[in-house]
Amino acid sequence: MVPDFLIQFKEFISQPWPWWVAGPMIALIMFILLFFGKEFGISANLRIMCAADGAGEFSDFFKFDWQSQGWNLMVALGAMFGGYIASHYFLGGSDVAHVSAATVESLKQLGLNYEPGNVPLVPEFYSWESLFTLRGLIIIVGGGFLVGFGARYAGGCTSGHAISGLSALQLPSLIAVIGFFIGGLVMTHLIFPILF
Repeated sequence: MVPDFLIQFKEFISQPWPWWVAGPMIALIMFILLFFGKEFGISANLRIMCAADGAGEFSDFFKFDWQSQGWNLMVALGAMFGGYIASHYFLGGSDVAHVSAATVESLKQLGLNYEPGNVPLVPEFYSWESLFTLRGLIIIVGGGFLVGFGARYAGGCTSGHAISGLSALQLPSLIAVIGFFIGGLVMTHLIFPILF
């Protein structure tokens, strides 16, 4: 027989966690990283993988001690596998995003006619079929290029600057995060309505 506390724990972790659980967990992780002199960022993992595969023979950008950054690669792999395990075993394998009614109304104003409780995790315009349309090409390929270029130009991605850089009180990270938000607002209110 399964103890009651295990049943309650499974019920707790099978629901989206509120901000007051996730926020302090992120803060704790960042405190540990800062204590050990580490900086977190997902986009750095592409450079680490390229360097590990010998890209340093072709470009000086990849000539660095990638083994000292291996822990960051483990964080990215853990996020991928953790997300998979959570979505397939603990969160019911649902492809539906848990968003508020206000968010659903905002999506309707942008032309996405979703109903509460029926908002997909991945919008339909991120699919193989839409990749071969002009709109899909602009969003998926063009957006991917801009995100990659922006992360390289800014010296890090949103997670690196917004979580790690801001927690270390770095002014360049604050400027980058402000730029990320401005870019998101421009996309949402100016470019997205033109495309859709």
